[in-house]
Amino acid sequence: MENQYLELIQKIISTGEKRETRNSITYSIFGEKLEFDISKSIPFITTKKLAWKTVIKELLWFLSGSTDNTKLLEQNVNIWKDNASQEFMNLLGFKDREVNDLGPIYGHQWRHFNAEYKNHKTDYTNQGIDQIKYVLNLLKNDPMSRRIILSAWNPCQISQMNLPPCHILAQFYVRNAKELSCIIYQRSADVGLGLPFNIASYAVLTYILAKLSNLTPKKLIVTIGDAHIYENHIDALKEQCTRKPFNFPILNINPNKEYNNVDDFLIDDFSIENYQYHDIIKMNMIA
Repeated sequence: MENQYLELIQKIISTGEKRETRNSITYSIFGEKLEFDISKSIPFITTKKLAWKTVIKELLWFLSGSTDNTKLLEQNVNIWKDNASQEFMNLLGFKDREVNDLGPIYGHQWRHFNAEYKNHKTDYTNQGIDQIKYVLNLLKNDPMSRRIILSAWNPCQISQMNLPPCHILAQFYVRNAKELSCIIYQRSADVGLGLPFNIASYAVLTYILAKLSNLTPKKLIVTIGDAHIYENHIDALKEQCTRKPFNFPILNINPNKEYNNVDDFLIDDFSIENYQYHDIIKMNMIA
């Protein structure tokens, strides 16, 4: 299943339009789809090492509703560091915002959609719409609903975010009253660095929601608007495409623990089996 990702890389390199964008030169195509069977394995990329614990730490941070980057830094997760810096916020005009306050990004929208945003230290309990609670309620009580949707795109608060969401919508689908699938839409995908994280993150999210709903994970579909590769990632990705993928690993969630809501999950509850991978390939993250 990883071959479809490598084929997407090759397609962008060979046919993508060269574009001068907000932060760098990219090669871009529009309207792509990847599909993964997650019933027996988890799509953690193998043609380079995926920092899978970092993926899950970020996901749990989203699920907590936090927009405070210090919570990630304390766990040695630096993926939001550049977007949370004073220099970056000055460029955005957020000159009064504290360093490490990312604004009303994913976590805020997932757990407190459209609640008035003050800062990253505010307690937003019972404010806004808790979309995770809404999704879980439908999965348990109305699993045939066509409205089991999680949205991070909030036009009312985009201007307050340090970075508008790239993965903006997920829809969940229950089949045979037992299988849970997820389709996500990404308006923008950094195919070299970001996309493997996004694939892994939503696969794990599907596992978490399935666990809480007494369902089994089935399928993850990733749809992409602007699928792009940064110019300075091309050589590294060409090397990656020469590597033969291994089978995807198995994700386990602690079977001896009772989970009542998403806040019960901790990073130590997750483990993987049979994760074979090639060496790390260095690519610089572009803010």
